[in-house]
Amino acid sequence: MAALCCPTTIIVSGKLSSRIKTACQLPRINPFKNRKRLITERRNLIVKSIIEDREAVDVKNENFKPEEEQTEDTDQLMSRGINAAIVLAAGTVAVTKLLTIDHDYWQGWTLYEILRYAPEHNWVAYEQILKTNPVLAKMAISGIVYSLGDWIAQCYEGKPLFEFDRARVLRSGLVGFTLHGSLSHYYYQFCEALFPFQEWWVVPAKVAFDQTIWSAIWNSIYFTVLGLLRFQSPADIFSEIKTTFWPMLTAGWKLWPLAHLVTYGVIPVDQRLLWVDCIELIWVTILSTYSNEKAEAQASGETNSSSHSSEVCQLFLFFENFS
Repeated sequence: MAALCCPTTIIVSGKLSSRIKTACQLPRINPFKNRKRLITERRNLIVKSIIEDREAVDVKNENFKPEEEQTEDTDQLMSRGINAAIVLAAGTVAVTKLLTIDHDYWQGWTLYEILRYAPEHNWVAYEQILKTNPVLAKMAISGIVYSLGDWIAQCYEGKPLFEFDRARVLRSGLVGFTLHGSLSHYYYQFCEALFPFQEWWVVPAKVAFDQTIWSAIWNSIYFTVLGLLRFQSPADIFSEIKTTFWPMLTAGWKLWPLAHLVTYGVIPVDQRLLWVDCIELIWVTILSTYSNEKAEAQASGETNSSSHSSEVCQLFLFFENFS
């Protein structure tokens, strides 16, 4: 009996021990896979930290400006403020002079009366100045017109209203003040002496003379004096006159013949320059734009034939927009 029970007990115990061994066995850990996982996690962490650092540096660079750029921004802001002050001061002086022409006896006037009679009284004052000092009055008018014309040209070229080149405006105004006003005063007197007739053909003859001889002389003087004021060499000035002579002469034929039919047919001799200066606002804008484009092209070495032809096209497109 005991013998029979022993094998059974052994067998059962053997089975239980194997089951217990299998159930209690832990999962094996692969050291290679574990190391690979750790390396991957560490690499991802490093890459993430590098990306975050780079993004922080980029944001810092966007907000950071070097000293040179900060200085340029400050200079540009100061230049804009100076230009704005000049424009506002000039406008204030002009408006004040125009509205206070009757200052001696306008006390008690209403604003409507001032605005009504100021143009008439300004015209009377202008005629009196023409009688006492005609050359100086015409020089002042031409200087103002040539300065305004250059300012308009710079705005047309894309510059903001208060970021114009003060030196360029001064050069143009200086040419108008010193040369155009005085030379035009004597030219119109010379033209009357040259054609002292009253026939119908006198007006077309004066227009033809103006748009050939006088236009050629004045355009050459204008480009020469501007070149000297820009400290250009005589060779550069001569090259500029040579390349601009014919385009500018023919461009004037689109504007001036019709205007000069009024100049020589209707306007008295003493009043002609004022009428011409009103038209000069358009013409000076064209002259200034073309002259400065040529100067910049010569400074950058782009004075080949293709660039010259493109500038001529730009000039005529510019003229078409104004006319």
